[in-house]
Amino acid sequence: MPLLAMVLAVGPVDRPCPAGAAVARDAQTLDRLLADGPADVWVAGTVGGDHAAARGVRLHGCEHATLRGSGLGTVLKVEGDGAVVEDLAFVGSGARVSFEDGALKVSGRGAAVRRVSVRDCLYGIAMEKCPDCALDDSYVTGRPELEDNQRGDGIKLWEAHGSTVRRNRVESVRDVVVWYSRHVTLEDNVITGGRYGTHFMYAHDSVVRRSRLERNVVGIFVMYSARVLAEDNVLAGAHGSAGMGIGFKESDAVTLRRNQLVANTAGTYLDQTPRDPRQPVLFEENLFALNTVALRTHSSEHGATFRANDFVENDALAEVEGNGDARGVEFTHNHFSSYAGYDLDRDGTGDVAFQLSQPSSDLNDAHPNLKWFRGTAAMALYDAVAQALPFFGTRLLLEDPTPAVKAHREVPR
Repeated sequence: MPLLAMVLAVGPVDRPCPAGAAVARDAQTLDRLLADGPADVWVAGTVGGDHAAARGVRLHGCEHATLRGSGLGTVLKVEGDGAVVEDLAFVGSGARVSFEDGALKVSGRGAAVRRVSVRDCLYGIAMEKCPDCALDDSYVTGRPELEDNQRGDGIKLWEAHGSTVRRNRVESVRDVVVWYSRHVTLEDNVITGGRYGTHFMYAHDSVVRRSRLERNVVGIFVMYSARVLAEDNVLAGAHGSAGMGIGFKESDAVTLRRNQLVANTAGTYLDQTPRDPRQPVLFEENLFALNTVALRTHSSEHGATFRANDFVENDALAEVEGNGDARGVEFTHNHFSSYAGYDLDRDGTGDVAFQLSQPSSDLNDAHPNLKWFRGTAAMALYDAVAQALPFFGTRLLLEDPTPAVKAHREVPR
């Protein structure tokens, strides 16, 4: 995926109201139709107030339809199997975190939300106890005047097994969360300017692909989940002391393939992942470029494999907390821009192993305050002198016995 802005045609599509349709143009009519009207209800123009439907209604927008909340609660709640909400704008939820005041809450099997927009709402769209539901082609923006930890979640899936989230744009919210939900698919989304671009927890067998997660504190974080696949994503611009492109805590059998992890504080972070070395973690054909640290681990992890990745111009290649090393991580046929070996037989594989011994890492472990100088000329000089003069004892952090001499793919500029 090129490092270009994805253009998503998201939000409501305007249309005339159909002849003979049940159309609500005011709050009283909408409440009556939601309670006992036909299955298909249309909203036209701006309708105020907070509303609820306790059945699987199909709610459509026409003539610039907007639901403007009271500012005291959630704008719309819909329960019931087969519900549809489409082509509506939501504005003006309440501000209560304890009640998760937001734009839209949907529950019931097979619900579909498509082409809606959300603005000036604390929380965005929640799909709770909503198996086989879908959220497509929508736009959610939070309240950017709030600190990111005071905002609500832009999209929340909770007990939403088998659901899909596709072609949405989310900006300036707290998190996008997938919790206690199996077999969830997130595809072709753009998520920017939040805390967690996507937070998986107990979200086994889920997929996130072809998405851009940029300028979040954390692009993707996976906790207590197994068999999660992340492929063809751009994870970029996660800055600050907690910034990371993608991180894992106590997860098993996860796979990262063809992702671009660019300009993050940490490209990826492993914390007791995998928990079970018999359920290995695979990083394959990813690009790690311009990160402060490409790989950070909580301890000396075992059961992870890095194969055919490109590590290009990162300030530090690896950092292991607790004075450990990454020798338990298997590296094979990766390309390292700092590799200084040779390839006499010209088979594309270096004739000597790539080994990383970074004396400044030992120095940082002994004196944590020196981490503020990571990536500076002073630390680079310290590493260069320590490598040239064998007076400094240092440990081997990682080794790739078969490094690729050339990059596996073109590095985006």
